[in-house]
Amino acid sequence: MTTETVGDEPGTPRTLPPWWVVLLVGLAVAAVAFSIGRFSTFGIAGSTPAEGSADVGFARDMQVHHAQAVDMAMTIYAETDDEELRALSYDIATGQSSQRGEMLDWLVQWGLPQYGDAPMAWMSASDSGHAHGTASDAPQTDEQVREAMGMASDDELAALHSATGKTADCMFLSLMIRHHEGAIPMAEAVLELGTDARVKTVAENMKKGQTFEIEAMTSMQQRLGCS
Repeated sequence: MTTETVGDEPGTPRTLPPWWVVLLVGLAVAAVAFSIGRFSTFGIAGSTPAEGSADVGFARDMQVHHAQAVDMAMTIYAETDDEELRALSYDIATGQSSQRGEMLDWLVQWGLPQYGDAPMAWMSASDSGHAHGTASDAPQTDEQVREAMGMASDDELAALHSATGKTADCMFLSLMIRHHEGAIPMAEAVLELGTDARVKTVAENMKKGQTFEIEAMTSMQQRLGCS
């Protein structure tokens, strides 16, 4: 139970869901998405994506990408006192948890493992892949893959978890903007190279949604005076 000021009445009790409630909500939403996939017409029309395809690579790599976004979003949700940022972080945590559940179910439906070798290699034939340096035949290191995805390093995540106040807010916004900027080329690549209609629909929605969120977070940075 957390006591916050509501309107002009200080000390009014208000129950705020702690970070683990966000996680449970996200997992519940993901479970619904998983169940819906079981009863959908997914895969009836057209061929099933095969190992090595852009659709499969996107489903695997974006799950990893989303997992870090959910972790960062839950971290700042529990820390921030900024209502706008709290609402945004909640949306990111629950929305990306749902998408992870859907992508997990794609791979189940396709009869393929959740993880594969050579992350991001599927992007090599796309314009976005060339822009992210994934066109080389040489295997990428974990650090190169993380950088290509715009993901935070272990040190950056540790700093975010220990930060407080405005420092935490600004750090989250910077990391999440970069994170989204790494996801958009992945979505663009599967729109270019993929063949599955549902994958393309999710990728298009993801591109639009994260572009909007980048704009919202940039506005928050300006409002908060982040350097």
